[in-house]
Amino acid sequence: MSQAPWRPRPPSQPLQSPARHPQQASDDRKIHPGGPPMWSRGVCLCVCQDLPGAPLLLAVEDVSDSSVTVSWEPPETLGRLGLQGYVLELRREGASEWVPVNARPVMVTQQTLRNLALGDKFLLRVAAVSSAGAGPAVVLDQPVHIQKIVEAPKIRVPRHLRQTYIRQVGETVNLQIPFQGNPKPKASWTHNGHSLDTQRVSVRTGAQDSILFIRSAQRSDSGCYELTMQLEGLEAKAAINILVIEKPGAPSSLRLLDVWGCNAALEWTPPQDTGNTELLGYTVQKADKKTGQWFTVLERYHPTSCIISDLIGGNSYSFRVFSENLCGLSASAASTKELAHIQKAGNVAKPKGFVERDFSEAPSFTQPLADHTSTPGYSTQLFCSVRASPKRSGNPAPSILGSTPARPSTCSGKHLWTAGWRSKPQPHTEELPEEAAIRRGCHRPKGPESSSPDAPDAMSIVTADGCALRSLPSSLPQGLEPKGPRPGLLGTRGPGSYPDWSYPCREWRRGQEALK
Repeated sequence: MSQAPWRPRPPSQPLQSPARHPQQASDDRKIHPGGPPMWSRGVCLCVCQDLPGAPLLLAVEDVSDSSVTVSWEPPETLGRLGLQGYVLELRREGASEWVPVNARPVMVTQQTLRNLALGDKFLLRVAAVSSAGAGPAVVLDQPVHIQKIVEAPKIRVPRHLRQTYIRQVGETVNLQIPFQGNPKPKASWTHNGHSLDTQRVSVRTGAQDSILFIRSAQRSDSGCYELTMQLEGLEAKAAINILVIEKPGAPSSLRLLDVWGCNAALEWTPPQDTGNTELLGYTVQKADKKTGQWFTVLERYHPTSCIISDLIGGNSYSFRVFSENLCGLSASAASTKELAHIQKAGNVAKPKGFVERDFSEAPSFTQPLADHTSTPGYSTQLFCSVRASPKRSGNPAPSILGSTPARPSTCSGKHLWTAGWRSKPQPHTEELPEEAAIRRGCHRPKGPESSSPDAPDAMSIVTADGCALRSLPSSLPQGLEPKGPRPGLLGTRGPGSYPDWSYPCREWRRGQEALK
């Protein structure tokens, strides 16, 4: 046995007391003439407190051509038994019966009615339900009318079409403009306020966009194109500017005004046809008559006159001028009829006089002189190296002041002179054996020191022109033990100290023979 669907009690239907026997009711009236007994009134009071209150703020959220959405707020009082849900009911226009929308109570406070027919008009009400029954219902103030929804048309122009749309002659023009509207609005195009030429321009309008197409654009296609969308008295418009351009014409009347030095002055007039757009400037070129190659001198030059500088003397030049716009340089150029002859300047080179440099240099020693010691009976030589400029012819020997050497000074190189002395033993009344041994150079002297009268106290070497190079204070003692370099056969051997420099007598004899 199937269970019958739940139907709420209409709020207008009064609550009934529990069924009682008629005789019992009569007895109650007799016993209680003032009204029903207390237990009967308590039951009625308990039932009223168990019912929830009426929902609040019932309103329509959205209406379309096939649905409606309503919402409400919970009641202020929910009753002692709690809330089981809400019941939404519908009553069509002209009917008296309320039809529940949902089979059972729902706990949501928003509900959508779908699959409604166009033209339907009805009222809605909602009531809160508990286990004791349905509470009072709240009804919409105005009926809901399901009808066709009209969306105003809107045109969305792409970003690149919001500024002037530039195309060159011969290129295609394809404008795709999206729009919105419900139902589909009617689209129409105009060119500069007039209808389109259907032989050159084609238009196709879809459900969401409208397309304007020109296969080969011409300069006459430039202008303002306006798209209009209409829908039941509503209208939307959008304007798009198109500019069709081409290369400009060449400048006219190019003239060579003047030629001076390495400069040439030119002048020309603007072209009559700018290519349906503004000029970006002029390009000036020059060509030498010898080579015939063109070189650019000025680019995007705005004035109509210029001066060409830095031309090479002795050459002849021709000039030409192009005009330029967004499409590029003009197909042809304006050229000068006559040549610009640059005269070659007769400049004479003036070489600077040669200034001879003075390389003269005062005499100077390139190696310092050192003090020397000598032993009686031995020869001594002094060496010097002199640097001077200019070079003396014949290498004249320098003069030696302070003593006359035993041998004249000689030059052994470019700037090297040598002078020699020979020491003699001091005469004695009686020559002791030790002194004789010292004179022969066989052992160290042990007697008193003695000096040779021929030894110079000071010596200076002077060149032939009288310039003193250096003073050499020197004493050549005789009879003293030498403390410096060891004497050789022909002179000193350089720095050094020897503890014993005794030589055999034959060595001394060989030195004496060499001095002779």
